[in-house]
Amino acid sequence: MNNEIKTYALMAAIIALFVVIGGLIGGKGGMLLALLFGGALNFYAYWNSADMVLKMYQAQEVSPHNAADLYQMVAELASRANLPMPKVYVINEDQANAFATGRNPEHAAVAFTTGIMRALSYAELRGVAAHELSHVKHRDILLSTISATVAGAISAVANMAMWFGVRDENGNRNWMAGLLIGIFAPLAAAVIQMAISRSREYLADQGAAELTNDPLALASGLRKIENIARGVQFQTAEEHPATAQMMIINPLSGSGRDNLFSTHPATANRIMRLEDMARRLGQLN
Repeated sequence: MNNEIKTYALMAAIIALFVVIGGLIGGKGGMLLALLFGGALNFYAYWNSADMVLKMYQAQEVSPHNAADLYQMVAELASRANLPMPKVYVINEDQANAFATGRNPEHAAVAFTTGIMRALSYAELRGVAAHELSHVKHRDILLSTISATVAGAISAVANMAMWFGVRDENGNRNWMAGLLIGIFAPLAAAVIQMAISRSREYLADQGAAELTNDPLALASGLRKIENIARGVQFQTAEEHPATAQMMIINPLSGSGRDNLFSTHPATANRIMRLEDMARRLGQLN
């Protein structure tokens, strides 16, 4: 299933989930309101979620005049990948991380923290930039951005169910059912996050290695980013955990090895695959 089909399937699943929860909370009237809300949220997310995420992280757009090296690096890689030039943003944040967003390659943006720009060498940062441009080329940026936007909304609806309960068939409030929705709806949001398959990170790593012909640079960069992420908190990501899956490395405290609800493959596994690529290219014994 390509990412365009996945995106529309995800948007349909979002509306269905909202309708079910809305019906449990408010009966037929609640279902109608939830249907309208889910449709409006999808429409808004499609057109505005990228800008919303960038504003959330207080990302500042840069140009060749105030970030020449970074801008030219992205421009060179975009040209090699036959992509339109994306907008380039910098986030004033100590943790080393980066992400791509936008609804398509013509409206894409790549963002880098000041921490990653300080911590990585030019070659390593180039590998990270190529990874993010691979996400753009694979057209999975809309899917990841929409899922990040709506996962938080689903959790908010779940909280409403916990506070207001749900209606039974006689119109009475069922507080226990509300509590269960409050517990399990966020799990449903996590499943939506899993619609962004962890395999996309492997594919973006592979695409970056092919674009730069330097898989070891990205492997070295991932190793550094992982070590920094374990010791430096990314407060905005902690406050908006649904956006964590957009980053090149999970920015949340307590992240680590693969698990059922992990949004990223284990970094060690990603590095191993990149090193295998380097061996095939004769760059590593």
